[in-house]
Amino acid sequence: MKSLEDLKKLREEALKKVEMREGGKDYRVVVGMATCGIAAGARPVLNKLVEETAAHDYNCVVTQTGCIGMCVYEPIVEVFDKEDGHTTYVHVDPEKAQKILEEHIGKGNILEEYTVEAARKSEGAR
Repeated sequence: MKSLEDLKKLREEALKKVEMREGGKDYRVVVGMATCGIAAGARPVLNKLVEETAAHDYNCVVTQTGCIGMCVYEPIVEVFDKEDGHTTYVHVDPEKAQKILEEHIGKGNILEEYTVEAARKSEGAR
């Protein structure tokens, strides 16, 4: 940091990150970050969600939680809306995370093929 402008820029970036965690947004995006989630690849998913949300100003707060209780489906991303709607996405990778932001958060379209319900149906078809 060499100038007041550098300090101001750093402050703005920090405030943006805090707002993503605490702001009054329409959606809350939660990533399961227990050891099972991390082992399955949740860290790159969380990073992608945070980066893309900041870059494109999606109307959501990105946060993390511990065990969601469905280790076999990790990495798990849950999306909560202001009307108490709740969608659980499973086997999420960074590419799916980006699509979730674009479609669900950006356009309000739930990606049914990524949900826990779709995963359970495909397991039953075996």
